[in-house]
Parts: sequence; C-alpha cells; structure tokens
Amino acid sequence: MAEPRRPDPGRRDRIIDACLDVIAEAGVDGTSHRRVAAAAGVPLGSMTYHFNGMDELLQEAFTRFGTSVSDEFERHMAAAADREEAAAAVVAIITETVFDSPRDLVLTHELYTLAARKPAFRALTNAWMARSRAALERHFDPATARMVDALIEGLTIHRALDTEPHDPRIVAEAVRRVTGI
Repeated sequence: MAEPRRPDPGRRDRIIDACLDVIAEAGVDGTSHRRVAAAAGVPLGSMTYHFNGMDELLQEAFTRFGTSVSDEFERHMAAAADREEAAAAVVAIITETVFDSPRDLVLTHELYTLAARKPAFRALTNAWMARSRAALERHFDPATARMVDALIEGLTIHRALDTEPHDPRIVAEAVRRVTGI
C-alpha cells in the first residue's frame, strides 16, 4: 500500500526561490528543471505539476525578484521627506541597499539579458522600470526621474562589473549632478 501524499503548501514557492538561486549560480542557460528540483528538495515531477515549462518558471521567478527589488526601492523613496533626502536615498539604493549583494546584481543582469532576447520578459523589465520611475517621481519631475533611473541602472552595472574599488562619493556626485541638487 502506497503512503498517502503529504500536503506541501509551500512547495511552489520553494521551487521559485530555488530557481532564483540556481539562476544566480549557473545563469539562465544553466538552469534546468532537474537543477531547480534538486535545489528546492522536491521530486522532479513537481516541476511539471506546478509550471507549464521553463519559461513559466522563469517568468514567476523573475517576477518575484523584480517585485522584491521594486518594493525595497519604493520603501526608500517613500521614506524621503524632500528632494535632498530622495537624492541620498538614490545613492543608498545604488551603493548599499537595493542592489547590495552580488546575487541580486547577477539576477538583474540575467533578467536584462533574457529580456533582450525574449519580448515576454521585456514586459517584466518595463514594469520594473515603470515602478522605479513612479517612485522617483514623488520627488523629481518625470524627465529627471527617467534620467535618475537610467543612472541607477548604469551605476549598478558598473558596480557589478568594475574591477576597481567602488567609491560611493562618485555615485553621490553623479546623483547631485543629474538631480541638480
């Protein structure tokens, strides 16, 4: 007689979280159902039970990642009382908080690369950018918000890839120049 199935209500979430870990370690190209299942500690069959293919799993994983980054970004911008505090929050976002781990920087770049190749993933990056700009527009006009958003993206890429030590003073100066503060 077979053992009864035990409910595992958190299995789908564990799979999504494990997918992000596998992407951070092996990249999108190195991510497979087998690797994600092993990382999540679930049977391989769970992958096809919960997701209709790798693209759906990647969509869910990158949506979760983008939402968590956007939520943190919005918290920082909402806490700023004025433009000066908003500029300081932008510096902190770049240098300390939102993109504070190599894992998050790698996940960001993996999403950008995937979005460059597959339009369905571009919708995720566009939604992420729209949320970022909306948070910035609490303190800056739309054109400045767009420039600051691009500055954030560019400086985080430099931070992730540069072999030179990171200097937060340069980031602060760039934010001051773009915002006019």
